[in-house]
Amino acid sequence: MELQQGVYRIQGIDPHALVKEFGSPLYVYDADKIVSQLRTLKTAFAASDVRIKYAAKALTNLSILKLLRKSGSDIDVVSIQEAQLALRAGFEPAQIMYTPSGVDFNELIACVDLGLTVNIDNLSTLAKFGKKYRDTYPCSIRLNPHIMAGGNLKISTGHSNSKFGISVHQLPEILETVSAHNIRINGLHIHTGSDITESDVFLKMADILFGLAKNFPHLKFMDFGSGFKVAYKEGDVVTNVNDLGQKLTKAFNEFCEGYGRKLELHFEPGKFIVSESGHLLVRTNVVKKTPTVTFVGVDSGLNHLIRPMMYDAYHTIINVSNPGGEKKQYTVVGYICETDTLGADRMISEVREGDLLALKNAGAYGFSMASNYNSRFRPAEVLIINGQAKLIRERETFEDLLRHQVEIDI
Repeated sequence: MELQQGVYRIQGIDPHALVKEFGSPLYVYDADKIVSQLRTLKTAFAASDVRIKYAAKALTNLSILKLLRKSGSDIDVVSIQEAQLALRAGFEPAQIMYTPSGVDFNELIACVDLGLTVNIDNLSTLAKFGKKYRDTYPCSIRLNPHIMAGGNLKISTGHSNSKFGISVHQLPEILETVSAHNIRINGLHIHTGSDITESDVFLKMADILFGLAKNFPHLKFMDFGSGFKVAYKEGDVVTNVNDLGQKLTKAFNEFCEGYGRKLELHFEPGKFIVSESGHLLVRTNVVKKTPTVTFVGVDSGLNHLIRPMMYDAYHTIINVSNPGGEKKQYTVVGYICETDTLGADRMISEVREGDLLALKNAGAYGFSMASNYNSRFRPAEVLIINGQAKLIRERETFEDLLRHQVEIDI
């Protein structure tokens, strides 16, 4: 979203026009930004045989998935349902990495039947996989490197107390299981969390994977997960992906020479690709002054964007209806019957009832984590592509709330 001649616009389109056509609240995504972020990563790691596998859980709208597939992305999924969405969007099974956490083994079997790359994160499942498939179907192993990284404990996944991955200290048990069932391991995977700004974290992961790789002679790829940090507010430190690309691809290519053949280098970015593309447009219902705080109540809340309440995530909030207004301090809250703060103590251009506000960086884990809490409808989604606003999901209706309920005589 840019301020052009005193008016905020998304790819040249006035947000007010979008809300007039599609209603409020409204999720709006910028296709150009999504494609640009994907290209940035592919360019940064171009010196290797890189595969960018978009983490579907960040935003699963079929139109977004189709855009990414057309732009040269592969995809990472964490459920059979995400896998089915990926296939519906046109991804080939070979492009899909399935990395579940604690799922029923029958779901893993279903993903094997679909021909997906399977990534296993616990010894119990690895043993079951080996008993059923032995060397007839390869799999990857997700490892826990015992590295604390990322901007928030709730989104850090590689530390010693994380549920994700098989501990690197359990390598003897891994090798025993692989040998006992003649399992063919074709990949090693590490993901330590989100909002990682230091290249050194990825280089530490590389050292761990490179050291373990000699135990697995059939590798085709190494997967470094993601966690690339994007800016949520002015002055934020972000991941220097070009610096990381130079350092990591150099180390990776040197490893491949020693390993004896060239492997693929995989990443699974979600937030990095779609976060900055997204805006949640909301309408101001009430401006409520108290002796200590001025609240701005809007027609949305944690049912549409839970990250501020769940992760203390920061989303820049701007008043698109009064961009030149005097800056005043507000706490922006939702209409949910809970503590429902979208942004506390923010300096925003003077807000009046009826004004349209935009929450930035709403592309990742916004709609995909939305709910019907308080029996509220989930919003519509719009994609700005080729200069046009395209509806890619309709706003829910009361009939949607009733769709799967079964009324019985009481």
